[in-house]
Amino acid sequence: MTNETQTLDLEAVGRYLTQHLQGFSGPLSARKFETGQSNPTFLLMTPERNYVLRRKPPGTLLKSAHAVDREFRVQKALAGTDVPVAKMHLLCEDDSVIGSMFYIMEHMDGRNFNDPTMPDVTNDGRGAVIDDMNRVLAALHMVDIEAVGLSDYGPPGSYFQRQVERWSKQYRASETDPVPAMNELMRLLVERMPEEDGQRTLVHGDYRLDNMIFEKGGTGCLAVLDWELSTIGHPFADLASVIMQWQMPPGREGRGLAGVDRQALGLPSDAEFIARYCERRGLPEIENFGFYLSFCFFRMAAIIQGVLKRALDGNASNPERAMKIGQYVPVFADHGLRALSE
Repeated sequence: MTNETQTLDLEAVGRYLTQHLQGFSGPLSARKFETGQSNPTFLLMTPERNYVLRRKPPGTLLKSAHAVDREFRVQKALAGTDVPVAKMHLLCEDDSVIGSMFYIMEHMDGRNFNDPTMPDVTNDGRGAVIDDMNRVLAALHMVDIEAVGLSDYGPPGSYFQRQVERWSKQYRASETDPVPAMNELMRLLVERMPEEDGQRTLVHGDYRLDNMIFEKGGTGCLAVLDWELSTIGHPFADLASVIMQWQMPPGREGRGLAGVDRQALGLPSDAEFIARYCERRGLPEIENFGFYLSFCFFRMAAIIQGVLKRALDGNASNPERAMKIGQYVPVFADHGLRALSE
């Protein structure tokens, strides 16, 4: 049986795009991107131009997960703001076309950094890339959600309470082996929830360097990708997500900066990145940052538990990689506990 997350019915896609996408003409070929564990993503190639297709995976899915229609909506809404996004071409909600909902967007011809040490970039270039990452993050959190039509994009109330409840349920629904550290982390996050401070912004939900496309010959961000976890929430979750990623081991697997001499590479420290962000947004020093960091480790542990479960069930986007990253659930839970204690 063919794994539908690895292949596309190109004939069906071609027919649909011929009817619905202005300017489209074949012949059409496709290549699956290695990234995109949650929603399978394909490069569509034609003689005239390239596109990107992002689809909901087939099979039985967790409720509210893989919402490609939300991804499409938020990126379409952000067109023309200071947050760079790819152009959205069309959303197909008819599952009968290829077996699940999908959308078509512009293919951004730039460069993507899977390794934040950016070995092929100069020190000045590295610093400039990370500073633009910081600029875009601040811009995202200053988007006027009413003006862009996203005021209803997330429910009211405590973002962190809602998220901890949601991801605890998702984790339980995809749990395989017991992870004591995860149980303790879920308990402590509820116990140490900070009071609401009135900040309610658009949040990306998985903001990190490898979810961004940069200019080929420069350091400016062309587009932020992978908006599946976006909602209206608390901006410090996105900021902490960046810091969380940097605490991982270096290299393409961990994609972090743990143990790296950042100054020697022209990269900012965690404190410098946070201070620059606060400066851009006109905020005072952030208190209780350990909670926000812990929350991000918890959420990532829950996400990769879901990836592992899909691999075991046979409908993961990249089964081999899914099995590998699924082993990191206890590691992320341990990091989450450490962040709370520090």
